[in-house]
Amino acid sequence: MDYLWTPWRYRYVTEPKDGNEDPARCVFCRILTSGRSDEENLIVHRGERNFIILNRFPYTNGHMMVIPYDHLARLADAPVETAEEMMRLTRRLELVLRSLYRPQGVNVGMNIGRAAGAGVAGHIHMHVLPRWIADSNFATVIGETRVHPESLEDTWNRARAEFARTRA
Repeated sequence: MDYLWTPWRYRYVTEPKDGNEDPARCVFCRILTSGRSDEENLIVHRGERNFIILNRFPYTNGHMMVIPYDHLARLADAPVETAEEMMRLTRRLELVLRSLYRPQGVNVGMNIGRAAGAGVAGHIHMHVLPRWIADSNFATVIGETRVHPESLEDTWNRARAEFARTRA
């Protein structure tokens, strides 16, 4: 194995980066202060410290996120109560998705920071989405197109009703 030493890059990898750290530019913070209804914002549920929202650009129907109200860039920055509620809501959301969609599996995860793949790097959020064997077909792989049999409006209505019925 070869090694390429690049000590001049150390400053780059250790300096703070500009980007999505500003709450005024954060899509989640703007949603919370928009004055629009939960239905318009696709907010399915509001907890004390976190809310659940549909992903506007879902991987699959039922793709939702659990998001703290506080603008936090790192999970380590979250107060314990916020992190605990985030996990409780994630567990409850898993039950909702299993009830609504009968998936063969469920993806749960966070991408913390842009380098980790976070689309909104300055505000942590937990993705929760139903999955089925072979749910990536030719349309997704070759055509770079996702096929969704249910509208976001229908997903919101069904998820909100099921969330109200489900306790974890």
